[in-house]
Amino acid sequence: MTNADPGAGARRRLLQTDRLEALSDGVFAIAITLLVLDIAVPVSAGGHLLGAVGRLWPSYLAYAVSFSTIGASWLGHNVITEYLDRADAVFVRLNLLLLFLVAFLPFPTRLFADYIGKNGPERVAATFYGISLLLTSTLLWVLWRYAVHAGLVRPDAADEEVQLLTQRLTPGLGGYVILIVAGLFVPVIAVAGYLAIALFYVIPFRRPGRIHLLRGRRGRPHT
Repeated sequence: MTNADPGAGARRRLLQTDRLEALSDGVFAIAITLLVLDIAVPVSAGGHLLGAVGRLWPSYLAYAVSFSTIGASWLGHNVITEYLDRADAVFVRLNLLLLFLVAFLPFPTRLFADYIGKNGPERVAATFYGISLLLTSTLLWVLWRYAVHAGLVRPDAADEEVQLLTQRLTPGLGGYVILIVAGLFVPVIAVAGYLAIALFYVIPFRRPGRIHLLRGRRGRPHT
């Protein structure tokens, strides 16, 4: 018996996104939780507890940057999946690579917190930190671009909304590159810049009615 549709065997297998979203949410949640576990006051602080807590400011700064970056990535990932109609095998694997980077972020966060203020090592730590943040943001952008290119976006999504989300996910990439270079000279300023980029994604600056990273449109037909 011959196949009535010669192209059926060549079609991609399209997948539901429920399990992909569940796994992703779990990884984002665990990564954020792990960040705070690295903030600890040495037992040797003794009676000088207040001073010891104050000296942990690099850990607080690194925690704020990483928490905001992971939070911004989750917001972006949430909107991307809201706009998906289906996923395919390549999208699933790109998503796993993104989760790999998100789960890795607690390590460079701790590295920066431990070595800031130690001359040469702080530059290495800040650069490594910046590269990790850049790769995470880049993978999120790649995930969305692939979804658009592969036709995985819901058919009722307006072209303007797709373009706005693409623009929203793109600007920070150049900023990370500039700050990574700046981190070779002034590491703390570079890390403060990473925080500013993350807050740009987290805080909704757009006017009402325009797409932002805090709201998806699943199930709402475009009118």
